[in-house]
Amino acid sequence: MFDLDFSAAHPLTAYGWDDGFAECFTPYAGQGFVPGRIVRVDRGRVDVVVPEGEGTVEGEGVRTVLADTALVATSDPMRVPCTGDWAVIDLANGLTGDHLDGVVRALLPRRTAFLRSASSKRSEGQILAANVDHAVIAVSLADALDLGRIERFVSLAWEGGAQPLVVLTKADLAGGPDTVAHLVADAESAAPGVQVLAVSSATGDGIDVLSAVLAGGTSVLLGQSGAGKSTLANALLGAEVQLVQAIRDRDGKGRHTTTTRDLRALPGGGVLIDTPGLRGVGMWDAGAGLARTFSDVESLAEGCRFHDCAHEAEPGCSVQEAVESGELPVRRLESYRKLLRENQRIVAKTDARLRAEIRRDWKQKQALGRHMMERKRGPQR
Repeated sequence: MFDLDFSAAHPLTAYGWDDGFAECFTPYAGQGFVPGRIVRVDRGRVDVVVPEGEGTVEGEGVRTVLADTALVATSDPMRVPCTGDWAVIDLANGLTGDHLDGVVRALLPRRTAFLRSASSKRSEGQILAANVDHAVIAVSLADALDLGRIERFVSLAWEGGAQPLVVLTKADLAGGPDTVAHLVADAESAAPGVQVLAVSSATGDGIDVLSAVLAGGTSVLLGQSGAGKSTLANALLGAEVQLVQAIRDRDGKGRHTTTTRDLRALPGGGVLIDTPGLRGVGMWDAGAGLARTFSDVESLAEGCRFHDCAHEAEPGCSVQEAVESGELPVRRLESYRKLLRENQRIVAKTDARLRAEIRRDWKQKQALGRHMMERKRGPQR
């Protein structure tokens, strides 16, 4: 039976295991299962770190095993096993013929999750990382600063329960200290209450500060291709664990150097989940996250004459007054409107899809009921 000792010396503590997850695991502890954290997902199979035993050693008393996920398979893209999930692992029934060490029996409840709208025509969400404390949003200073993209990522991070952290990478390419300071201030204006750090993986500037912030928790590294995520991950991990490819000379766009979401232990404590470059990040039911990201707009809106003010041409609109006086940048208001409209569309589409699924299930139950009644009556003479 797995030893439920969750002191600092416990092997899984370095991967985020604590008393809260231990309590969730308690119903499974007497069944011969062990807890593990998913560090990689690949085609219905997952790499999981578990306590003790022989295998690939990641740290004292920890090994990595390969487990099948068929028992927890689902068509819901937000309930599939994800990097960062804590799982119940059965190592006694591994499928040796398929070179598997065990199977995933269940997933423990998630505390947080970074979600986005899936890149498909269907109204579905996609989970990128689970049980995350910090959402590290990497933005390259080698290009023009896209404040709207920062606002989008920050809103999704707040909504998922993670603490957003904006990291401006490639600071050595942005110019002198004064220029970098102005860019940091611009990013801070787009993310009230969020820490903004400028770093350079090439020179090492800011890496120690970032490492200290991330120590002791789970962080997910997010950003579009070419943002310098893989290079930053290498700097934080202290090893060339991620392949780094050059930026295309003609258009400055990055190549996808990371193809899977991998969780690795940081040398200074904590773990880091690196993700592939995100070319598109759609909103996903992030109303609360938007309200927090645009807290300045929301605060101004409380002074509007009408509670349903659209902040366009209504009389007594405090938001428009702030724009006219220069207190609120017009770009900020336009971004707020854009993301709000996008979020409202996805919520409406999701509600419609759920209603359609309920109707379909109801019709299937009706058909099943008729079938059972006909079987009960028997053949008609």
